[in-house]
Amino acid sequence: METIKPKILLCEDDTNLGMVLKNYLELNDYEVILERDGRLGLAAFQREKFDICLLDVMMPNMDGFTLAEEIRDINPDVPLFFLSAKTMKDDIIEGYKLGADDYITKPFDSEVLLLKIKAILKRNEEMHRDEVNAEFDMGKYHFNPRLRELSFEGKVQTLSPKENELLKMLCEYKNDLLQREIALKKIWGSDTYFNGRSMDVYIAKLRKYLKEDNTIEIVNIHGNGFRLVAS
Repeated sequence: METIKPKILLCEDDTNLGMVLKNYLELNDYEVILERDGRLGLAAFQREKFDICLLDVMMPNMDGFTLAEEIRDINPDVPLFFLSAKTMKDDIIEGYKLGADDYITKPFDSEVLLLKIKAILKRNEEMHRDEVNAEFDMGKYHFNPRLRELSFEGKVQTLSPKENELLKMLCEYKNDLLQREIALKKIWGSDTYFNGRSMDVYIAKLRKYLKEDNTIEIVNIHGNGFRLVAS
């Protein structure tokens, strides 16, 4: 059975460096899509699913920082590495503020980059495996996200995909604040007004499902998000 190779989006306007890096990563069992500017990189990200993005900071049409913001609006969780000749502290801080997993200054050692890619993908795989197997107890309720089942005293409610994802996030943030923006970007893809109204409808549905146990409450933290209060 053929192994599925992790897919990398590589955005680099230096043709020679881009091709050398692409060939090196492909020799190490990665599938690499190489784009020469940020605009083409965004189109590729909208078109395909990637496991990690390697973004040059200085590119024509759309720079790496702007591209990272666009990517984060689509997928807040995909790992991002910046590759840059810009070594100023402010640039590095800006990269990490945009949610970069690493900021690698040029010139760099390709072998070190490869090790960092392997480490971040292994971490994400382990986190995903833990998430897939996670189940939650809330008061008298038991929630199995993998089966999309919410159980109460032998009665089982099957949740829709969005209900399931939203309750899962609330459980992961149990007794803490789940920010609206984080939930909207992860589940709906963007935090527009209309998606926000849609999420409010789903919150109301979840409250209805959980009403049998008065020790459980989904509290609206005005202007910020929601908090699942449960023992």
